[in-house]
Amino acid sequence: MSVTTQATIASFGGKLLKLAHNASTTGCEMKFNLYLPPQAATNKVPLLIWLSGLTCTGDNCSEKGFFQHGASKRGIAVLYPDTSPRGIGIKGEDDAYDFGTGAGFYVDASADPWSKNYNMYSYITDELPKTVFEAFKDQIDSSKVSISGHSMGGHGALSLYLKNPGKYKSVSAFAPIANPLKCPWGEKAFKGYFGDDWQKLGAQHDSTELLKQWKGGPLDILIDVGTGDNFYKQGQLLPENFIAAAKEIGQENGVHVRFQPDYDHSYYTMATFSDDHIDHAAKYLLA
Repeated sequence: MSVTTQATIASFGGKLLKLAHNASTTGCEMKFNLYLPPQAATNKVPLLIWLSGLTCTGDNCSEKGFFQHGASKRGIAVLYPDTSPRGIGIKGEDDAYDFGTGAGFYVDASADPWSKNYNMYSYITDELPKTVFEAFKDQIDSSKVSISGHSMGGHGALSLYLKNPGKYKSVSAFAPIANPLKCPWGEKAFKGYFGDDWQKLGAQHDSTELLKQWKGGPLDILIDVGTGDNFYKQGQLLPENFIAAAKEIGQENGVHVRFQPDYDHSYYTMATFSDDHIDHAAKYLLA
């Protein structure tokens, strides 16, 4: 699976690469960004995968999240994937911001017509990392990978981590959709991608439900939620449900939800606390 480089941009002493490849899981060209810190010029570095939210591409966080700042200091590469297939031509895929294009929800769809291309779970957990590890085998240590994300991508990061114990060294999230079965965004997405089985299949990707079933060791999850976030106020994020699930299984000391006064849902919030999330990943990636 060859990767083409569309741009190379100097950033915080390293290089931000704008890349593309033809993905078999989604049946289309997928674009993504990869930040290589200055340390990658001489040594293999660990990788943090960043999952973006609704309407976003791989560009949003790499341009506005300032993760490269902390990543350069700690010597960590950052992978910024896209959020869905693009230009598939499915009727209705561009009708709404919260379903279809830009809203893959990091699941493998089982309902027609979405099941052929909307396979973002397999793309993120398998195809994309393999592609990156092969193309950058001299720069990236494939044995050290962490994951983080925002909003829909926060849902993705938490659910992928909890669904695949041991695959990722750490996880963190900004304003995650923490209980998608119980909020309008998640219900719409799961009904569309899973059809009649949406509640059963959705539970397999709902972070709060997955946390209740956690059989791994002690957790150390960092989550930031702004109290000025309108989507939090509207009940789309439901971090309290995630906190309650942690208490239910005796992991309340391993789920650290920081409610940040007045901060909103935007990249201003992520830029403010991005170094904290890089440091959280570094505890495990550099151990």
